[in-house]
Amino acid sequence: MLTFPCAKINLGLNIIAERADGFHDLETVFYPVPLTDVLEIKHMDPDFPSATPCDLKVTGNAVDCDEAQNLVVKAYQLLAAEYEIPRIHAHLYKRIPSQAGLGGGSSDGAFMIRLLDERFRLNIGIAEMERHAARLGSDCAFFITAEPSFATGRGEVLEPADGPRGNLKGYWLALAKPNVAVSTREAYAQIRCQKPAKSCRDIVRQPIETWRRELTNDFETPVFKAHPVLADIKQRLYDLGAVYAQMSGSGSAIFGIFRQEPAGLAQAFLGLFTHCARL
Repeated sequence: MLTFPCAKINLGLNIIAERADGFHDLETVFYPVPLTDVLEIKHMDPDFPSATPCDLKVTGNAVDCDEAQNLVVKAYQLLAAEYEIPRIHAHLYKRIPSQAGLGGGSSDGAFMIRLLDERFRLNIGIAEMERHAARLGSDCAFFITAEPSFATGRGEVLEPADGPRGNLKGYWLALAKPNVAVSTREAYAQIRCQKPAKSCRDIVRQPIETWRRELTNDFETPVFKAHPVLADIKQRLYDLGAVYAQMSGSGSAIFGIFRQEPAGLAQAFLGLFTHCARL
């Protein structure tokens, strides 16, 4: 049985306050985008010699993570602790780049919960699946429905983000990611927590022409200072005609939103991961 874990972008990202548990309160709009991994599960033969009940194979893009620590396996373990689930083989084909701020690992874990629920008829329900997913990571709960969402708390408190002028259907999305690893911990250490004058949820309901002036990602200032190439990529997306461009999450992917399919994207970013799709 197959499923296709999708990536996300952040439309605005503001770090509001430090929390007593060591995390931070934030505000962001999660938006799903048509760049996906592929996840497949199959029953494991009773005689197959596996030390683990979830035998995971990862292909495609390299993942800097032991397969036993992959969120796909952790999602299986989470549900297997409460439900009767047989041993399985899982195959994850990675297309979403890692350390990009696109939520690829979180999506894989959440979609595994969805896949197990559907394949083995666990009848968990969306709210309960979101609760399980939030235990895997702060943004995992979003991927249970993968609908545009205004996220608060650590990113696990979700509300609908749709608005009369906030629908990006028909626009084009371009992504560019260099071979740059951003330390989220170091980026957070340089953030001065502050509630913005206007919520990103309100801004994305405005005409998209106003976003460049008002919709901000608090991580851009420290991350662009440490990695100037990312600021250059953002400017080049504007030069190609983007209506809006921003770093996603804590980086290092930069996205641009265009009215028409951008010409010359691959040529403008030779040697970088690029992806272009209609929203």
